[in-house]
Amino acid sequence: MNKKMIIWGSGVMLLLLFVILGVYGVRLYQEKHAKVEVQLVENLVAEVGSSAKLTDYIVSLNGTMPEEQMIDTKTLGWKELSFSYINDDQFPVNYRFSVEVVDTTKPIVWLGNSYTVSVGSNEDFINKIMCADNYDKQPICKLVGEYDLNTVGSYPVVLEAVDSSGNQLNHEFQLNVVEPKKGGSSSTPTKTIFGEALSTYKNEHTEMGLDLSFWQGDVDFHTLKANGVEFVFLRVGTSTGIDGEYVLDKKFEQNISRATEAGIPVGIYFYSYANSEERAREDAKWVLEQIKDKNVTLPIAFDWENWGFYNEFHLSLMGLSDMASGFIDEVKKAGYEGMLYSSKSYLEKVWPEHEHKVWLAHYTNQTNYQGEYEYWQMCSDGVIPGIQGFVDINIRYKKP
Repeated sequence: MNKKMIIWGSGVMLLLLFVILGVYGVRLYQEKHAKVEVQLVENLVAEVGSSAKLTDYIVSLNGTMPEEQMIDTKTLGWKELSFSYINDDQFPVNYRFSVEVVDTTKPIVWLGNSYTVSVGSNEDFINKIMCADNYDKQPICKLVGEYDLNTVGSYPVVLEAVDSSGNQLNHEFQLNVVEPKKGGSSSTPTKTIFGEALSTYKNEHTEMGLDLSFWQGDVDFHTLKANGVEFVFLRVGTSTGIDGEYVLDKKFEQNISRATEAGIPVGIYFYSYANSEERAREDAKWVLEQIKDKNVTLPIAFDWENWGFYNEFHLSLMGLSDMASGFIDEVKKAGYEGMLYSSKSYLEKVWPEHEHKVWLAHYTNQTNYQGEYEYWQMCSDGVIPGIQGFVDINIRYKKP
């Protein structure tokens, strides 16, 4: 080959390489110095436990909005956020900023306008009053005011609740110190006839059912079905308290066997004493072990209602929510539907926002609960052939 041609060819190759490197270098320079115009909101704060998102803090930018990402709001402090986007000149841009997670929510006290104790009482009644915070496991709660538990009277006092962020709630109420009542209650027990409830609430969009445990004794499920029962929720068990041993409901095996034999669809509920998400998940795993060879076609409900001694659990309301989510997550992983059971008052005032199916407990002829629910436990004084004594009556609302 001609030496001149070789030199010429090499020169062309070098020239082409220089051109490529030049273009690439220009590109790198342009990307490095790409125009960045990002306008953020003035208040770069998020409430602890909230569903704050990255785009909540971006007012505008010179390009396409970045992919959405949730902000970790489970703990307090500064959280650094970083994202990439393509600017108007079609160059990739990286950007970062920080958001401070804060707690501005006051604790709650589950107490009305008065509280009554017997004269001479030495019980720790303050600890019996539910005092909870969205973030703190143990807000400081104390009674302020003058009162005498050894003298009958009505004392105006204040229950102070303060969390670690300094949020304070002052709940004023009357502390009534009274003589103990003598004799039993003279009120007449009420009862709700299942057949009457069936006539009132049964339609093409509803099903009528019961929830049962060992308290109902030996149940005749064929008689229940003949009287219009279309489903049952059975208590699978509970535990012996906080960190206690698991206990199978005394009638569970009998109930689920007879309900299945009678052709009545079955759901499950577990009465939990969990004090952490980890324990709630263990609760769910224990439940799944008990029903692994059973015909359970309706949801498995997380039933946590230890409100009378809530303070002993050292739980924040966020922790409470995490427990329900953990339990329901475990049963969903096993292929079942999960559900949260709670009363109207606690669903409205205690449970934080959630996306779980709800089994509402509200003993009334017509509930005014505004949230979504799939099942409604309407009473605890139900009467029906096949059961000796009272039973809870439930309504299921079917989706069209």
